[in-house]
Amino acid sequence: MLIGGAAARPLAARAQQPKMRRVGVLNAVNADDPDRHANLNTFFEALARAGWVEGQNLHVELRWAGGDQSQMSRDAEQLVALAPDVLVATGTAPVPALLRATQTIPIVFTQVLDPVGAGFVESLAQPGGNITGFLLFEYNLSAKWLELLKEIAPSITRIAVIRDAEITAGVGQFAVIQSAASALRMNVRAISMRNAVEIERAITSFARAPNGGLILTGSALAVVHRELIISLAARYGLPAVYYRRYFVVSGGLVSYGPDTIDQYRRAAEYVDRILKGEKPANLPVQAPTKYELAVNLKTAKALGLDVPASVLARADEVIE
Repeated sequence: MLIGGAAARPLAARAQQPKMRRVGVLNAVNADDPDRHANLNTFFEALARAGWVEGQNLHVELRWAGGDQSQMSRDAEQLVALAPDVLVATGTAPVPALLRATQTIPIVFTQVLDPVGAGFVESLAQPGGNITGFLLFEYNLSAKWLELLKEIAPSITRIAVIRDAEITAGVGQFAVIQSAASALRMNVRAISMRNAVEIERAITSFARAPNGGLILTGSALAVVHRELIISLAARYGLPAVYYRRYFVVSGGLVSYGPDTIDQYRRAAEYVDRILKGEKPANLPVQAPTKYELAVNLKTAKALGLDVPASVLARADEVIE
């Protein structure tokens, strides 16, 4: 009797243990990226509020590809081999690798540009398949960067658009900027972000002529090379517009773009719903609900620019 009772207690205890669910997260950027860690902290906090706590009923596997496509493919295969309940892609770059690795495990993405054009989903309203998520922004935002750059530095007549030409989003953002530049009678050229050497060579060449400015478009490589691009803009006195505020916090001049913290909070809601039984195919892809304008007055002063009162009045954050 005693033996039977002793054996029964561990079995009962095991029966009461919550089922451990697995979430795999594939990051395109480096593991030391502070912005991505801040976003992920928000994501995990939102999951905890929904009842999913790391080490209790949730196990999270993180992978960091550092902008390396081959590494992303390897990381995607490793995550899929662990048979997680949900996969999370932070940014556009990890999505193709995850979709090649699985057509069945649910995938939630954040900060993706043009998922329909890239072939990730069938439509925003009805994604279909095993994937859904959140847009970084819509292409028409790209025209606003050009308008903002002209407003803050009226003497500019030449624009170098730094983009990842290997993704549809890089092509789409450049096309919108090019169209808007034509209406403003501004010269536009593209700079590809294949590697640091190419970026430095192209910006150095562009800076040899006067009245130039930069626009950094959204991509994983923009994050990987952000410090280089910000430092080159400062070195050559080039006013630059960025698509997210943390470029401005790091020394960039001005940014206009989505509140990514909010995206990760909302992504956690989708993961929670999928863990509770909903299908990605039935969860619409959502656009940002919050945008923010940030200005670095210290950088403006170094460039000899007087930021217009109209820009400062609209700014959500002014760094002095």
